[in-house]
Amino acid sequence: MTENQQGGQPAGGWRQRLAAVAEFARRRLEGEYEVDESGFDPDLTASVLMPIALGLYRRWFRVQARGLEHIPGGGAALVVANHSGVLPLDAIMLQAGIFAEHPQRRNLRLLGADMVYTVPGLATLARRSGHTRADPAEALRLLAAGELVGVFPEGFKGIGKPFSERYRLQRFGRGGFARTALQAGAPIIPCAIVGAEEIYPMVANAEPVARALRLPYFPVTPLFPWLGPVGAVPLPSNWIIEFSAPVGTGPATAEPDEDLVTKLADDVRGVIQERLDVLVAERGPAFG
Repeated sequence: MTENQQGGQPAGGWRQRLAAVAEFARRRLEGEYEVDESGFDPDLTASVLMPIALGLYRRWFRVQARGLEHIPGGGAALVVANHSGVLPLDAIMLQAGIFAEHPQRRNLRLLGADMVYTVPGLATLARRSGHTRADPAEALRLLAAGELVGVFPEGFKGIGKPFSERYRLQRFGRGGFARTALQAGAPIIPCAIVGAEEIYPMVANAEPVARALRLPYFPVTPLFPWLGPVGAVPLPSNWIIEFSAPVGTGPATAEPDEDLVTKLADDVRGVIQERLDVLVAERGPAFG
């Protein structure tokens, strides 16, 4: 018998999965894994976290990834992307896509908001999966180590904007990402993400609730909070993640010119907005 009659899956596939689980458990019990100084656990990420994320990536959102050839096979680079969707699922999908579809299965070291690291369980999970605080010194350290680093310059203004402003980039802060790239001499890879805007269409922000909970916003969508936990299930929109050609930054510069920082940040923002406009039109309906 070559097929599992209950699940319709090849018997060998299930045996391989069980063997992988057993091998992972053995490594954990015997301490055969490493955690770096930021708390990143590559073994846990590859064996547990990425397979879970890829279920959403491949089956729920059906992500199309394009331009992966623009991500170097090794060495430092800074991926700069738009941010949206109420909850940062776009960050997880970006990380999962590069890990699964890049020929070198690179780990994207994402820079996250300080608020993530005030929640004990979430902070540990974020660190284990390769995320770290959005701190310039930490970003420089990772780039100096030859890591692929990801950043969302819009921050909470991106993921917390109303649905009426979908696919319109918010302000890119003060260009901190551009300054960091210039200081590290690392290329910038602009990334446009289409699909995240529709997973939780935010029609209002319940500001009194947000203030009470000390959150940057409290979303009201057509389904949340009206349907409770069911309303928190992301809608299965169609996604495209596209990487554009790298923007060079030249040799590392300890103190880059501020006009150059501003111009570089504006140029990268312009590339991302242009690609968003094209990709939204190309994709068509968000669902179906």
